[in-house]
Order: sequence, then structure tokens, then C-alpha cells
Amino acid sequence: MNLTLIVVLVVVLALFFDFTNGFHDTANAMATPIATGALKPRTAVALAAVLNLVGAFLSTEVAQTISGGLIRGEGGQVSITPALVLAGLVGAITWNLVTWLWGIPSSSSHALFGGLIGATIVGTWDAGSIDYSVLLEKIVIPALLSPVVAGLVAYCATRLAYVITHRSDGLADGRSGFRYAQIFSSSLVALSHGTNDAQKTMGVITLLLIAAGLQPAGHPGPQWWVIVACGLAIATGTYTGGWRIIRTLGTGLTEVKPAQGFAAETSTAATILASSHFGFALSTTQVASGSVIGSGLGRSDGSVRWGTAGRIALGWLMTLPVAAVVGGATAVIARLGTAGLVIDLVIAVVVIVVVFRINARRRVTAEHMTARAEAEVASATSAIHITRPVPTVSSEEKQ
Repeated sequence: MNLTLIVVLVVVLALFFDFTNGFHDTANAMATPIATGALKPRTAVALAAVLNLVGAFLSTEVAQTISGGLIRGEGGQVSITPALVLAGLVGAITWNLVTWLWGIPSSSSHALFGGLIGATIVGTWDAGSIDYSVLLEKIVIPALLSPVVAGLVAYCATRLAYVITHRSDGLADGRSGFRYAQIFSSSLVALSHGTNDAQKTMGVITLLLIAAGLQPAGHPGPQWWVIVACGLAIATGTYTGGWRIIRTLGTGLTEVKPAQGFAAETSTAATILASSHFGFALSTTQVASGSVIGSGLGRSDGSVRWGTAGRIALGWLMTLPVAAVVGGATAVIARLGTAGLVIDLVIAVVVIVVVFRINARRRVTAEHMTARAEAEVASATSAIHITRPVPTVSSEEKQ
């Protein structure tokens, strides 16, 4: 198969992965403000889409981690080929779509890393083709620490928020300024998501261009058209709304009140922005989930549905190895040459069609989320237990 055609096909597949990343991870920013009624569902995903696009232009550190660090090379060239990049993307897309269908907020980032790592090791028959120091420093350690750090920060922020706003005037939590503050904090999460997750696809496309000899290996930064294309792809995917995962993060882990939602979102944004600055390719989904759990524990009358949390944690653990297995399997097929590439593309198309057809039979829509949010707001009482003094009547007044 012509190299130019392969590059074009892989770029298209990478942008589709970026699109799935958008609707898979919309919940990271907008699940809690939708759950508390701070934003209408459609307004929330539109705002997240715009800010994801803006965030894609703010940094390229994470993109360079993928394009210039994770895959080893010799003589100024990387050891991965365009065909293996395609195989890795098939593994990432497969896991992304399956977990989205199940409503599990797994990591799109780790699906991508797993797919690329599996495809590279199997495709080159060389376990040394991966730079394990970069894998450990930039991916594995942040993956382990980020949800814990975000959860602790969210826990402390939630406790502090309820201490500061303890009041005796009867103002319910749902009518406090936190609901409006959530608009700012969720916007910050969406912006930070663009600075981290959009860059991962930029890094993959840049890695592809280097592997194809279309970009010097000494310049791992993404080209301007790659930044624009990836920003638009993730923004479009975000606007479609990943309602299944929004439902899980918004109400499946804990009942979210505005004050704790604000704390969770602020913790998520701070963690992601700091990691983007240092080039850590962490999972924004893990950070957001950790923050929601921490905020649930931080509320005095809050609770966490540990069954759902366990299901999410299992998804985290399975993501990288399962995507690596699928990526490795498709890499074996890709070694067959043109026929193998065609088979890999057919596998990708079949997975996409089957998942979307199943989704069409039992859809979760914006209207479902609107109804849930309205019911929550209508029945919500203050998460801060407000005690009003009971008026006493003197004996003289009784007479």
C-alpha cells in the first residue's frame, strides 16, 4: 500500500480517536455542574467544546512526551512504523468505545498508550523499543498518584467550603454562590482537558509523520495543522456529549451538591494544568473520578457508592493491558502487508458500527440528564445542616 495513503488513513483514524476522546471525557468537566443544575446539559457540552478547542493551543509538552520520548529509536529514527501506529489506534479506539458503551469512565489516554506500546513491542519483536523510564516517569507514576492527590485536595476543599459557608440564614446550598462558581470551575476543567488530552493525538500524528520521514525526528513538536485538526476533533466529540459517562460521574459515584462540585472541579483543573506544564500524560478521567470521590467523602452527610467506584477502578487497571493486547494482535495482522492493513481497518470499522448500533437501541440523551438534574434541584435540600432557633413564647404572651 502506498505510504502516503497509509499516512492519510492513520491521520483519519487518529482524529476519530480524538473525537471519541472528546465524548468519552466530556464528563470530566461537565458531569457535576449538570448534576447540580448549574448548567443545562447542551449548554455545558457546548461550553466544554469551545474550551477544549482553546486549550489545545496552549501547550505542546504532552504531545512531545509521546512523539519524542515514549518510543525508542536508532539513528535519529523511531522504531515504530505508520502501520504499527494504525494498529495501536485500533486497540485504543476499541477499548474507548466499549467502555463508553458500558458507561465506565476509563482512561482514553491509557488506552492510547496501551495500544501503541502493544503494537510497537509485537510489531518490532523488541521489548526494548519502549523507553520504560519515560513510561514510568511520565505515565505510570502520574496515573497512580494523580487520582489520590486530586481526591485529597477535593476532600480538604469540600470540608473547607462547608466550614466557610456555614450560615444560619436558611439559604439553601442549591441557591448559594457555589452553583454559579461551578460554571467557572467546570470551564477551567474543560480548558485543562484541552491542554492535556488533545495533545496526545497531536503526539500520535507527529510520531506518525516522523516514522514516515515527513518530519525530522529532532523536532518532536506538532505542526500547526496537526494542532488545529486535533483541537477541532476533540471539540466536536465533546459537543456530542458522552451522556452515559456523564451519568456515572454526575450521580453514579455520589450525590453531588454545588459546593462539593465546585471543590471537585477546582481540584481536577489544578491537577491537570500542573501535569500538562511538566509534560505528564496523565488520565484526566482518573483525576476527575478521584476528585468526585474525595468531595463525596468531604461532605459531612455525603457518601460514596463504592460498588461503582470499584467498577471504575477495575476499568482503570484493565485499560492499558487490554488496549496493549488488542494493539499487539492488530500489529501481528499488520505484518501481513497491505492485506493486513486492510483487515485492521475492517476490524476498526466493524467495532465502530457495532458499538454505535448497540448504543442506538438504548440511548442516553441530554433530555435524560435534564430530567435527572431538574429532579435533583427540585428535591434538593441544603447539604449544610442549618439549624434555626425555635421561637419561644413567654407566659405573658400566652395570656
